[in-house]
Amino acid sequence: MLLVTGGAGYIGSHALRALRSAGHEALAYDDLSEGHREAVLDAPLVEGDILDTERLERTLRENEVDGVLHFAARCYVGESMEQPERYWRINRDGTRSLLRAMEHAGVTRLVFSSTCAVGGVPDVLPMDESMVRRPINVYGETKAAMEDEIGQAPGLSHVIFRYFNAAGASEDGVLGEHHEPETHLVPLALAAARDGTELIVNGDDYDTPDGTCMRDYVHVCDLADAHVLAIEHLAAGGASTLAHLGYGHGTSVLAVIEAVERVTGRSVKRRMGPRRPGDPAALYADNGRARTLLGWAPRHDNLDAIVGHAWAAMAH
Repeated sequence: MLLVTGGAGYIGSHALRALRSAGHEALAYDDLSEGHREAVLDAPLVEGDILDTERLERTLRENEVDGVLHFAARCYVGESMEQPERYWRINRDGTRSLLRAMEHAGVTRLVFSSTCAVGGVPDVLPMDESMVRRPINVYGETKAAMEDEIGQAPGLSHVIFRYFNAAGASEDGVLGEHHEPETHLVPLALAAARDGTELIVNGDDYDTPDGTCMRDYVHVCDLADAHVLAIEHLAAGGASTLAHLGYGHGTSVLAVIEAVERVTGRSVKRRMGPRRPGDPAALYADNGRARTLLGWAPRHDNLDAIVGHAWAAMAH
């Protein structure tokens, strides 16, 4: 049995479904503060706090869990700067709680959801696993601390994934992206197309081809597939590793908006606003390690497909 913390959230629910589709028994552990009960579909759900070590340990023991996929965390950059103590408590201290529960229950395999935000503004592109960690916000700082907690845990076999920009939805439209408030570009642009509202573009004077930020948008189902490969890698005795998950190329904000207009057949009203503090001009991954070590072969490296799946889920 596998335990998915944050399994009712955006990426966690897609990973939970992918695990079960691949024949693994898996259950979700989520406090539903950000996740949605319906997102676990027909999988078992334990409603609990990541800081409740005793409940975590009991869940691990009672379900004979032999591997954990850890998604439970707060993930909003702006909010992290406004509520740093909350982020340190839930992200770092929550990870410590999970690691204690795993140690007590004798569970030794963990796949962890980290972020390219631990790297801050990169010196070199694409960003590979040797990059220097220089987070520029509290969210990135807490994720770096979570990486350290996991890396230092005795007797733990682990895979740490640093995501780039998760986007899209399940191909059948059943699972989508539902954040409150929503901060991700694809759903914001789709909502603007649907509702006729205005989308603010944060900066158009970056050193990029069209002046807007470029990011590595990776389909959430490709992220989910990587987690299946990772837990299977560990179960087969594979070594602990760190790997970046992205497609290896950047897509600008304006290119995403144009894709939304193509897919929906509707225009997106947009207004140029100021840069957000700390936004690098471009971020994209070197994904060679995930491909080579885990055999990860992304299936959805297509911007219109990513947008199309997200649009279908929004209408579902």
